[in-house]
Amino acid sequence: MDQEQKINHMTTAPVERLVLELAAPSILSMLVTSFYNMADTYFVSRINTESTAAVGVVFSLMAILQAVGFFFGHGSGNYISRCLGHKDFEKARHMASTGVVLAFLSGIVVAVLGLLFRDTLALALGSTPTILPYARDYLTYILLGAPFITTSFVLNNQLRFQGSSNIAMIGITTGAVLNIVLDPLLIFVFDMGIAGAAIATAVSQVVGFFMLLWGTRRGGNIRLRLRDAQITPANLREIVRGGLPSLCRQGTMSIANIALSFAAGVYGDAAIASMSVVARLNQFAMSAIIGFGQGFQPVCGMNYGAGRLLRVKKAFRFCVRLSTVALVVLSVVGVCFASPIVGLFENNDPLVLEYGTRALILRCTTFWTGGYVIMGSMLLQTIARVREATILAIGRQCLFTIPFYWILPPLFGLGLTGIMLAQPVADIVCLALTIWFSERVLRTFQTDG
Repeated sequence: MDQEQKINHMTTAPVERLVLELAAPSILSMLVTSFYNMADTYFVSRINTESTAAVGVVFSLMAILQAVGFFFGHGSGNYISRCLGHKDFEKARHMASTGVVLAFLSGIVVAVLGLLFRDTLALALGSTPTILPYARDYLTYILLGAPFITTSFVLNNQLRFQGSSNIAMIGITTGAVLNIVLDPLLIFVFDMGIAGAAIATAVSQVVGFFMLLWGTRRGGNIRLRLRDAQITPANLREIVRGGLPSLCRQGTMSIANIALSFAAGVYGDAAIASMSVVARLNQFAMSAIIGFGQGFQPVCGMNYGAGRLLRVKKAFRFCVRLSTVALVVLSVVGVCFASPIVGLFENNDPLVLEYGTRALILRCTTFWTGGYVIMGSMLLQTIARVREATILAIGRQCLFTIPFYWILPPLFGLGLTGIMLAQPVADIVCLALTIWFSERVLRTFQTDG
């Protein structure tokens, strides 16, 4: 299928079928990616509590790298999908190469600065003196792979926004499967400990990068050429418009993880480890909904670019309904089986099990809000409603969750339970704000252009 045929398909086929076609490989990609993130936590938890906590601390850096990748990936990808809807292939080609080049250069900057100030970075991320040696080892190899990690996110998103979720899935899952194989081999067989887990992650990301790069030359996708990169004010402006909400969303997520490590650290390494486990479980469950939303984004972008506004609205309503039902089911499972689920990731530490079980149950109480919040945020970002999308991206973590980490624990002597309640309370506030922003926009989608 060439680009013309792909665009006609995206703007005429039933939107429900389109979303499901594109969402299936995206969901699988997100689940596999989250699964190998959880695999790191699982295998490292066999070492000791400090190693588990170290992975949680460095997870904040991974969120920063993801933020950089999503900034350039969503910034270029959103613009590419709208250009394809307009059938402006030249602008789409220049933007694709520009996004990839900028992401790789940014990854190099992060790697160099991180390696120069490694211990300072580990402490800034929330490491305690007992966790620091493990965090240092894990950080080193993650930073070495930083340019490939950031650029992989760009390639993955650009392929999705072109309607090639299947090809994106192949690249992501190849790296993920390799990581799952390498983790036990390097950690236990070669006795490399937590450094082995970091090497496995870095190697898998490099392999995934080259698989995604190969994917850009298949399926009628835009072929990347270094000479097509145009780092101009106009292109940078479009990347900022489409990518700023993602940068804010992922960046504030990293800040929130750091704040959580510091807040939980008051209650010991077991508290940091348990919150790290729940954060990974939350990411795994929510990744399926994010993958579903990624199936919505190219449908939204191309149809919005083509002026098919009613199709955008119909696809959005369909995604909200289906994702909310799925999250309700996952919430029930999480509440009913919280203890055995957390038990998979604790190394005979009863405090990790106790804290983690309580945190998971409380998290599940508002898990159902994620359907509307994620779809609303993706809608606003894809159609370039930068102000609203950015407010939502910043609000969920910086304006709501982080303040609650410090406000709730002293109230009524809640202590660590107050920290666990911060995210559920923030979820409700964020849901109300997302509904307000999204519905105001959707009311204007009365007719097709």
